[in-house]
Amino acid sequence: MTEDVDLLDDLLRLCAAAGAEPEVHHTLPDRRGGWERAPMVLVGDDAAQRCLGAARRRGVMLVGRDRDAPDVWRRAVEIGAEYVLRLPDSENWLVDQIANATEGVGRPALTVGVIGGRGGAGASTLACALAVTAARSGRRTMLIDGDPLGGGIDVLLGGERAEGMRWPDFAHSKGRVGGGALEESLPALHGLRVLSWGRDDWVVIPPQAMQAVLAAARRLGGVVVVDLPRRVDESVAEVLAQLDLGLVVVPGELRAVAAAKRVASMAGMVLDDLRVVARGPYASGLDEQWVAHAMGLPLAGELPLEKGLLAEQDAGEPPGGNARGPLARFCSAFWDRALAVEGAVGPAAGGAS
Repeated sequence: MTEDVDLLDDLLRLCAAAGAEPEVHHTLPDRRGGWERAPMVLVGDDAAQRCLGAARRRGVMLVGRDRDAPDVWRRAVEIGAEYVLRLPDSENWLVDQIANATEGVGRPALTVGVIGGRGGAGASTLACALAVTAARSGRRTMLIDGDPLGGGIDVLLGGERAEGMRWPDFAHSKGRVGGGALEESLPALHGLRVLSWGRDDWVVIPPQAMQAVLAAARRLGGVVVVDLPRRVDESVAEVLAQLDLGLVVVPGELRAVAAAKRVASMAGMVLDDLRVVARGPYASGLDEQWVAHAMGLPLAGELPLEKGLLAEQDAGEPPGGNARGPLARFCSAFWDRALAVEGAVGPAAGGAS
Protein backbone atom coordinates (compact mmCIF):
# COMPACT_ATOMS: atom_id res chain seq x y z
CA MET A 1 0.00 0.00 0.00
CA THR A 2 1.78 3.12 -1.26
CA GLU A 3 1.59 5.99 -3.71
CA ASP A 4 5.39 6.39 -3.85
CA VAL A 5 6.14 5.28 -7.42
CA ASP A 6 9.82 4.56 -6.79
CA LEU A 7 9.07 2.56 -3.64
CA LEU A 8 6.33 0.66 -5.47
CA ASP A 9 8.79 -0.28 -8.23
CA ASP A 10 11.19 -1.62 -5.61
CA LEU A 11 8.50 -3.64 -3.84
CA LEU A 12 7.14 -5.10 -7.08
CA ARG A 13 10.67 -6.20 -7.98
CA LEU A 14 11.16 -7.87 -4.60
CA CYS A 15 7.80 -9.64 -4.87
CA ALA A 16 8.78 -10.97 -8.28
CA ALA A 17 12.07 -12.26 -6.86
CA ALA A 18 10.12 -14.08 -4.13
CA GLY A 19 7.64 -15.58 -6.59
CA ALA A 20 4.72 -13.61 -5.12
CA GLU A 21 1.95 -11.73 -6.93
CA PRO A 22 0.97 -8.67 -4.86
CA GLU A 23 -2.25 -6.69 -4.61
CA VAL A 24 -1.49 -2.98 -4.84
CA HIS A 25 -3.65 -0.41 -3.02
CA HIS A 26 -3.32 3.33 -2.63
CA THR A 27 -5.81 3.54 0.24
CA LEU A 28 -6.91 1.16 2.96
CA PRO A 29 -8.70 -1.86 1.40
CA ASP A 30 -12.21 -2.91 2.35
CA ARG A 31 -12.31 -4.56 5.78
CA ARG A 32 -13.27 -7.86 4.18
CA GLY A 33 -10.65 -7.41 1.47
CA GLY A 34 -6.90 -7.62 1.37
CA TRP A 35 -5.98 -6.00 4.68
CA GLU A 36 -7.18 -8.88 6.85
CA ARG A 37 -6.94 -11.72 4.31
CA ALA A 38 -3.42 -11.21 2.94
CA PRO A 39 -0.59 -13.19 4.59
CA MET A 40 1.52 -10.02 4.65
CA VAL A 41 0.89 -6.27 4.33
CA LEU A 42 3.65 -3.90 3.19
CA VAL A 43 2.80 -0.27 3.99
CA GLY A 44 4.88 2.47 2.45
CA ASP A 45 5.81 5.11 4.99
CA ASP A 46 3.97 7.63 2.77
CA ALA A 47 0.71 5.70 3.39
CA ALA A 48 0.99 5.05 7.12
CA GLN A 49 -1.37 7.92 8.01
CA ARG A 50 -4.11 6.33 5.91
CA CYS A 51 -3.89 3.09 7.90
CA LEU A 52 -4.82 4.66 11.22
CA GLY A 53 -7.84 2.88 12.68
CA ALA A 54 -7.35 -0.27 10.63
CA ALA A 55 -7.86 -3.61 12.41
CA ARG A 56 -4.72 -4.78 14.18
CA ARG A 57 -3.19 -7.86 12.59
CA ARG A 58 0.12 -9.71 12.34
CA GLY A 59 2.41 -9.41 9.35
CA VAL A 60 2.29 -5.63 8.82
CA MET A 61 5.60 -4.06 7.81
CA LEU A 62 6.31 -0.35 7.37
CA VAL A 63 8.70 0.11 4.43
CA GLY A 64 10.53 3.19 3.24
CA ARG A 65 13.67 4.44 1.56
CA ASP A 66 14.44 7.52 3.62
CA ARG A 67 16.80 6.72 6.50
CA ASP A 68 16.13 10.06 8.20
CA ALA A 69 12.34 10.06 8.02
CA PRO A 70 11.06 11.68 11.22
CA ASP A 71 8.59 9.92 13.51
CA VAL A 72 8.86 6.63 11.59
CA TRP A 73 8.76 4.54 14.77
CA ARG A 74 5.75 6.44 16.07
CA ARG A 75 3.89 5.75 12.83
CA ALA A 76 4.85 2.07 13.02
CA VAL A 77 3.39 1.80 16.52
CA GLU A 78 0.21 3.60 15.50
CA ILE A 79 -0.57 1.11 12.73
CA GLY A 80 0.67 -1.96 14.63
CA ALA A 81 3.59 -2.71 12.30
CA GLU A 82 5.85 -5.55 13.44
CA TYR A 83 8.90 -4.29 11.52
CA VAL A 84 10.26 -1.05 10.14
CA LEU A 85 12.34 -1.67 7.00
CA ARG A 86 14.62 0.58 4.99
CA LEU A 87 15.50 -0.28 1.40
CA PRO A 88 17.86 -1.29 -0.09
CA ASP A 89 19.50 -2.53 3.15
CA SER A 90 16.62 -4.87 4.05
CA GLU A 91 15.95 -6.22 0.55
CA ASN A 92 17.33 -9.74 1.00
CA TRP A 93 15.55 -10.21 4.33
CA LEU A 94 12.29 -8.88 2.91
CA VAL A 95 12.43 -11.24 -0.09
CA ASP A 96 12.74 -14.15 2.34
CA GLN A 97 9.75 -12.96 4.35
CA ILE A 98 7.60 -12.46 1.25
CA ALA A 99 8.47 -15.94 0.01
CA ASN A 100 7.71 -17.43 3.43
CA ALA A 101 4.32 -15.75 3.43
CA THR A 102 3.59 -16.97 -0.10
CA GLU A 103 4.65 -20.58 0.46
CA GLY A 104 3.47 -20.82 4.03
CA VAL A 105 5.83 -21.57 6.88
CA GLY A 106 5.35 -25.02 8.32
CA ARG A 107 7.68 -27.61 9.78
CA PRO A 108 10.74 -28.00 7.52
CA ALA A 109 11.44 -31.34 5.91
CA LEU A 110 13.28 -33.97 7.88
CA THR A 111 16.55 -33.90 5.94
CA VAL A 112 18.83 -36.94 5.87
CA GLY A 113 22.20 -37.22 4.14
CA VAL A 114 23.78 -40.53 3.13
CA ILE A 115 27.56 -40.87 2.71
CA GLY A 116 29.60 -43.87 1.63
CA GLY A 117 32.39 -44.82 4.01
CA ARG A 118 34.34 -45.97 0.97
CA GLY A 119 33.70 -46.17 -2.74
CA GLY A 120 31.01 -48.71 -3.61
CA ALA A 121 29.66 -48.86 -0.07
CA GLY A 122 26.06 -48.61 -1.27
CA ALA A 123 25.25 -45.04 -0.18
CA SER A 124 23.41 -44.15 -3.39
CA THR A 125 21.39 -47.37 -3.20
CA LEU A 126 20.38 -46.59 0.39
CA ALA A 127 19.55 -42.96 -0.45
CA CYS A 128 17.26 -44.09 -3.28
CA ALA A 129 15.62 -46.75 -1.13
CA LEU A 130 14.98 -44.27 1.69
CA ALA A 131 13.37 -41.81 -0.73
CA VAL A 132 11.27 -44.45 -2.54
CA THR A 133 10.06 -45.88 0.77
CA ALA A 134 9.14 -42.45 2.16
CA ALA A 135 7.20 -41.58 -1.00
CA ARG A 136 5.36 -44.92 -0.98
CA SER A 137 4.11 -44.16 2.54
CA GLY A 138 2.54 -40.92 1.29
CA ARG A 139 5.18 -38.49 2.51
CA ARG A 140 6.18 -35.53 0.37
CA THR A 141 9.66 -36.58 -0.73
CA MET A 142 12.58 -35.10 -2.60
CA LEU A 143 15.81 -36.94 -3.47
CA ILE A 144 18.83 -34.71 -4.14
CA ASP A 145 22.02 -35.95 -5.78
CA GLY A 146 24.90 -34.17 -4.08
CA ASP A 147 27.66 -36.12 -5.85
CA PRO A 148 28.60 -34.70 -9.27
CA LEU A 149 30.88 -37.69 -9.94
CA GLY A 150 28.25 -40.31 -9.17
CA GLY A 151 26.85 -40.60 -12.69
CA GLY A 152 23.40 -39.25 -11.82
CA ILE A 153 21.13 -40.75 -9.20
CA ASP A 154 18.22 -40.61 -11.63
CA VAL A 155 19.82 -43.58 -13.40
CA LEU A 156 19.23 -45.75 -10.32
CA LEU A 157 15.57 -44.79 -10.53
CA GLY A 158 15.35 -45.48 -14.25
CA GLY A 159 14.67 -41.81 -14.95
CA GLU A 160 17.70 -40.59 -16.87
CA ARG A 161 15.45 -39.61 -19.80
CA ALA A 162 12.68 -38.09 -17.67
CA GLU A 163 11.73 -34.50 -18.42
CA GLY A 164 12.77 -31.92 -15.86
CA MET A 165 15.61 -29.77 -14.63
CA ARG A 166 19.00 -31.03 -13.41
CA TRP A 167 21.74 -29.42 -11.35
CA PRO A 168 23.33 -27.51 -14.27
CA ASP A 169 20.07 -25.57 -14.59
CA PHE A 170 20.59 -24.20 -11.07
CA ALA A 171 24.29 -23.37 -11.40
CA HIS A 172 23.64 -19.63 -11.51
CA SER A 173 20.93 -19.48 -8.85
CA LYS A 174 21.41 -16.58 -6.46
CA GLY A 175 19.37 -15.62 -3.44
CA ARG A 176 16.17 -17.46 -2.72
CA VAL A 177 14.74 -20.33 -4.78
CA GLY A 178 10.98 -20.86 -4.53
CA GLY A 179 10.11 -24.26 -3.07
CA GLY A 180 7.02 -24.78 -5.18
CA ALA A 181 8.79 -23.74 -8.38
CA LEU A 182 11.68 -26.10 -7.57
CA GLU A 183 9.37 -29.03 -6.97
CA GLU A 184 7.40 -28.48 -10.17
CA SER A 185 10.57 -28.19 -12.27
CA LEU A 186 12.09 -31.55 -11.26
CA PRO A 187 11.45 -35.00 -12.76
CA ALA A 188 8.75 -36.99 -10.93
CA LEU A 189 9.80 -40.63 -10.46
CA HIS A 190 8.15 -43.29 -8.30
CA GLY A 191 6.09 -40.72 -6.40
CA LEU A 192 9.00 -38.41 -5.52
CA ARG A 193 10.88 -35.50 -7.05
CA VAL A 194 14.52 -36.00 -8.05
CA LEU A 195 17.29 -33.45 -8.53
CA SER A 196 20.15 -35.20 -10.29
CA TRP A 197 23.20 -34.29 -12.34
CA GLY A 198 23.20 -34.10 -16.11
CA ARG A 199 25.48 -36.19 -18.25
CA ASP A 200 26.90 -33.37 -20.32
CA ASP A 201 29.87 -31.14 -19.58
CA TRP A 202 31.15 -30.65 -16.04
CA VAL A 203 29.37 -27.84 -14.20
CA VAL A 204 30.44 -26.39 -10.87
CA ILE A 205 27.57 -25.56 -8.50
CA PRO A 206 28.57 -22.60 -6.29
CA PRO A 207 27.97 -22.98 -2.53
CA GLN A 208 25.29 -20.27 -2.54
CA ALA A 209 23.33 -22.09 -5.24
CA MET A 210 23.59 -25.39 -3.38
CA GLN A 211 22.43 -23.70 -0.17
CA ALA A 212 19.50 -21.95 -1.87
CA VAL A 213 18.23 -25.11 -3.59
CA LEU A 214 18.40 -27.28 -0.47
CA ALA A 215 16.75 -24.58 1.64
CA ALA A 216 13.89 -24.43 -0.88
CA ALA A 217 13.49 -28.21 -0.74
CA ARG A 218 13.38 -28.18 3.07
CA ARG A 219 10.72 -25.47 3.20
CA LEU A 220 8.31 -27.78 1.38
CA GLY A 221 8.18 -30.09 4.40
CA GLY A 222 8.00 -33.87 4.35
CA VAL A 223 11.28 -35.67 3.72
CA VAL A 224 14.47 -34.72 1.85
CA VAL A 225 17.19 -37.31 1.20
CA VAL A 226 20.61 -36.20 -0.05
CA ASP A 227 23.16 -38.57 -1.61
CA LEU A 228 26.52 -37.06 -0.61
CA PRO A 229 30.05 -37.46 -1.98
CA ARG A 230 32.89 -38.66 0.22
CA ARG A 231 34.80 -35.40 -0.04
CA VAL A 232 33.74 -32.21 1.74
CA ASP A 233 34.15 -28.95 -0.15
CA GLU A 234 32.37 -25.62 0.35
CA SER A 235 29.23 -26.72 -1.51
CA VAL A 236 28.99 -30.00 0.41
CA ALA A 237 29.54 -28.11 3.67
CA GLU A 238 26.47 -25.99 2.82
CA VAL A 239 24.44 -29.19 2.50
CA LEU A 240 25.82 -30.72 5.70
CA ALA A 241 24.88 -27.58 7.61
CA GLN A 242 21.20 -28.11 6.73
CA LEU A 243 20.98 -31.84 7.52
CA ASP A 244 19.11 -33.14 10.55
CA LEU A 245 20.92 -36.48 10.40
CA GLY A 246 23.76 -38.08 8.46
CA LEU A 247 24.17 -41.80 7.74
CA VAL A 248 27.59 -43.25 6.94
CA VAL A 249 27.37 -46.60 5.14
CA VAL A 250 30.30 -48.72 6.29
CA PRO A 251 31.09 -52.20 4.91
CA GLY A 252 32.31 -54.68 7.52
CA GLU A 253 35.97 -54.60 6.51
CA LEU A 254 38.96 -53.13 8.34
CA ARG A 255 40.06 -50.96 5.42
CA ALA A 256 36.52 -49.75 4.90
CA VAL A 257 36.25 -48.75 8.56
CA ALA A 258 39.58 -46.90 8.36
CA ALA A 259 38.44 -45.03 5.26
CA ALA A 260 35.03 -44.30 6.75
CA LYS A 261 36.59 -42.77 9.87
CA ARG A 262 38.31 -40.18 7.70
CA VAL A 263 35.07 -39.42 5.87
CA ALA A 264 33.16 -39.13 9.15
CA SER A 265 35.85 -36.89 10.62
CA MET A 266 35.44 -34.40 7.77
CA ALA A 267 31.64 -34.51 7.76
CA GLY A 268 31.51 -34.30 11.56
CA MET A 269 33.17 -30.88 11.49
CA VAL A 270 29.87 -29.51 10.15
CA LEU A 271 27.22 -32.11 11.02
CA ASP A 272 26.60 -32.96 14.68
CA ASP A 273 24.35 -36.02 14.29
CA LEU A 274 26.21 -38.65 12.30
CA ARG A 275 25.36 -42.36 12.55
CA VAL A 276 26.61 -45.64 11.14
CA VAL A 277 24.75 -48.01 8.86
CA ALA A 278 26.85 -51.18 8.86
CA ARG A 279 26.82 -53.46 5.84
CA GLY A 280 27.81 -57.10 5.59
CA PRO A 281 29.29 -59.49 4.79
CA TYR A 282 31.71 -58.96 7.66
CA ALA A 283 35.35 -59.89 7.99
CA SER A 284 36.16 -62.51 10.61
CA GLY A 285 35.46 -61.25 14.14
CA LEU A 286 33.49 -58.19 12.98
CA ASP A 287 29.79 -57.39 13.25
CA GLU A 288 27.64 -54.25 13.11
CA GLN A 289 28.29 -53.39 16.77
CA TRP A 290 32.05 -53.67 16.29
CA VAL A 291 31.90 -51.41 13.22
CA ALA A 292 29.93 -48.71 15.06
CA HIS A 293 32.25 -48.93 18.09
CA ALA A 294 35.32 -48.64 15.88
CA MET A 295 33.79 -45.62 14.17
CA GLY A 296 32.97 -44.02 17.52
CA LEU A 297 29.44 -43.25 16.28
CA PRO A 298 25.94 -44.49 17.15
CA LEU A 299 24.60 -47.43 15.15
CA ALA A 300 21.54 -46.55 13.04
CA GLY A 301 21.15 -50.14 11.86
CA GLU A 302 22.47 -52.91 9.67
CA LEU A 303 21.84 -52.59 5.95
CA PRO A 304 20.36 -55.90 4.81
CA LEU A 305 21.45 -57.79 1.73
CA GLU A 306 18.75 -58.07 -0.89
CA LYS A 307 19.14 -60.84 -3.42
CA GLY A 308 18.27 -59.96 -6.97
CA LEU A 309 18.63 -56.20 -6.43
CA LEU A 310 20.67 -55.69 -9.60
CA ALA A 311 18.26 -57.76 -11.65
CA GLU A 312 15.34 -55.73 -10.30
CA GLN A 313 17.11 -52.50 -11.26
CA ASP A 314 17.74 -53.84 -14.77
CA ALA A 315 14.00 -54.48 -14.97
CA GLY A 316 13.24 -50.88 -13.98
CA GLU A 317 12.58 -51.50 -10.26
CA PRO A 318 14.31 -48.88 -8.06
CA PRO A 319 16.14 -49.72 -4.82
CA GLY A 320 13.47 -50.22 -2.17
CA GLY A 321 10.81 -50.64 -4.83
CA ASN A 322 9.84 -54.07 -3.53
CA ALA A 323 7.80 -53.09 -0.47
CA ARG A 324 8.21 -56.59 1.00
CA GLY A 325 11.96 -56.76 0.47
CA PRO A 326 14.46 -56.47 3.32
CA LEU A 327 15.80 -53.11 2.06
CA ALA A 328 12.35 -51.52 2.04
CA ARG A 329 11.58 -52.93 5.48
CA PHE A 330 14.83 -51.49 6.82
CA CYS A 331 13.95 -48.07 5.37
CA SER A 332 10.40 -48.18 6.71
CA ALA A 333 11.68 -48.92 10.20
CA PHE A 334 14.21 -46.10 9.92
CA TRP A 335 11.55 -43.55 8.95
CA ASP A 336 9.20 -44.73 11.68
CA ARG A 337 11.87 -44.07 14.30
CA ALA A 338 13.19 -40.85 12.78
CA LEU A 339 9.80 -39.22 12.30
CA ALA A 340 8.61 -40.33 15.72
CA VAL A 341 11.58 -38.58 17.33
CA GLU A 342 11.05 -35.46 15.20
CA GLY A 343 7.39 -35.31 16.15
CA ALA A 344 8.21 -35.72 19.83
CA VAL A 345 10.82 -32.97 20.11
CA GLY A 346 10.05 -30.60 17.24
CA PRO A 347 11.64 -29.55 13.97
CA ALA A 348 15.20 -29.56 15.27
CA ALA A 349 15.13 -33.27 16.10
CA GLY A 350 18.15 -35.30 15.15
CA GLY A 351 16.62 -38.38 13.55
CA ALA A 352 16.50 -42.03 14.47
CA SER A 353 17.75 -43.59 17.63
